[in-house]
Amino acid sequence: MMQQIEKRSHREVPNEEINMKTCPKQYVLAVGDALNAFTGKWKLFIIGALIPGKQRFSELEKNIPKINPRMLSKELRDLEANGIVKRKVNDSLPVSVEYELTPSGYAMRLMFDSMIDWGMQHRAWSMPGKITRQ
Repeated sequence: MMQQIEKRSHREVPNEEINMKTCPKQYVLAVGDALNAFTGKWKLFIIGALIPGKQRFSELEKNIPKINPRMLSKELRDLEANGIVKRKVNDSLPVSVEYELTPSGYAMRLMFDSMIDWGMQHRAWSMPGKITRQ
């Protein structure tokens, strides 16, 4: 018989419940899952490029500087396998392929907003005079 695990955000768990015996394993596994899904030089750039909406392969190539087609293709396949990106082949001549985020991929938007805010703050602190977010 499988044990039912109560699903609660780590933010909902009272501090007194969090201790070395009950907390770390689930959190470490969750972080591991997240890192496995988007670790790689280009994956976060691809996800970020897809947040505004669907894009064709050539649009992604143009919007992500310095990525080569082979690497873009490989990273898109990995993201698709992890359920973050959905690939749609349109019946047209010539055949066109569009990529978009799945609901799971789109859920990363808040994380991206936080990363951008942190990056801009860090840039302002570590490189005074450089561009900051308005």
